[in-house]
Amino acid sequence: MTQSYRVAILGATGAVGAELLQLLEARNFPLSELKLLASARSAGQKIAFKGVSLSVEEVTERSFEGVDLVLASAGGTASSFWAPKAVAAGAVVVDNSSAFRMDPQVPLVVPEVNPEAAAKHRGIIANPNCTTILMAVAIWPLHQLQPIQRIVAATYQSASGAGARAMEELKVQAQAILDGKTPPTECFPYPLAFNLFPHNSDLSDNGYCAEELKMVRETRKIFGLPNLRVSATCVRVPVMRAHSEALNLEFSQPFAVETARNLLQNAPGVKLAEDWSQNYFPMPIEASGLDDVLVGRIRQDLSHPCGLELWLSGDQIRKGAALNAIQIAELLVEQNALKPCKGELVS
Repeated sequence: MTQSYRVAILGATGAVGAELLQLLEARNFPLSELKLLASARSAGQKIAFKGVSLSVEEVTERSFEGVDLVLASAGGTASSFWAPKAVAAGAVVVDNSSAFRMDPQVPLVVPEVNPEAAAKHRGIIANPNCTTILMAVAIWPLHQLQPIQRIVAATYQSASGAGARAMEELKVQAQAILDGKTPPTECFPYPLAFNLFPHNSDLSDNGYCAEELKMVRETRKIFGLPNLRVSATCVRVPVMRAHSEALNLEFSQPFAVETARNLLQNAPGVKLAEDWSQNYFPMPIEASGLDDVLVGRIRQDLSHPCGLELWLSGDQIRKGAALNAIQIAELLVEQNALKPCKGELVS
């Protein structure tokens, strides 16, 4: 009998939750049962999956009974409370929040980089921050050939990083400004439409915001290099969906541009997007909805003989969140690290 799994999505009504549903169907994950969980205010909503209308349930203490896998994307507070309960009920949790990422007992996994880490879980596996995932996929093939000594990153982060409400707010703000009205600011501290500002996460005493420190700390953990030199500047930009990043990489020796281009052209999860004659390089409008991270404008750093520059765009909701979580779940199936139920698959 075919192995199948009972899956719950925690945060099913959010932007990432919707993407998780779409990917479970598109990638034909072996499901026998699917639970959609959210807060009380979302309970009762109907969501279509494989032609069937499923009801969203309020998450409770008993929601995880008989569940094999929980895909959680409901925020750090919810994950901190519910993930241990899910594990106690016998489920494995793939968590998309920041709640467990830096816990030394919790694997932080990007399947293209450190798939072996997934099997070491103790019930919870953390999905990295979106900007970290996109960067890791793009630079890991280069690091494997010649270890990276230092990373300087500048991110250009879309409204999608703050969720579905933020994406809607950007639309409303743009229309308000075009109509000569004051744009509303509920999700963001300042208008994002026709504007940009440093990432609005909490600032630390060293002047770096939480989003920037996530990139530093998470990259070190994923790469297994606690002393890797990483510096990041994260910026919110008026783009609906998909983040972009400008990366400056320093190696111990010169790294030929053509070698880098050839490596990335054949790397898993990466699509080379370059046409120098047309000044065409990755753009968020083209990265939106794609599984792959678009990488291009690979060039020698004029200021350093061992430096390499590149530019990327990747879908924050997809590879930066939902797809990475689904790929982790697929790894668990391959590694026999999930407790399967017996029964017919949802079709």
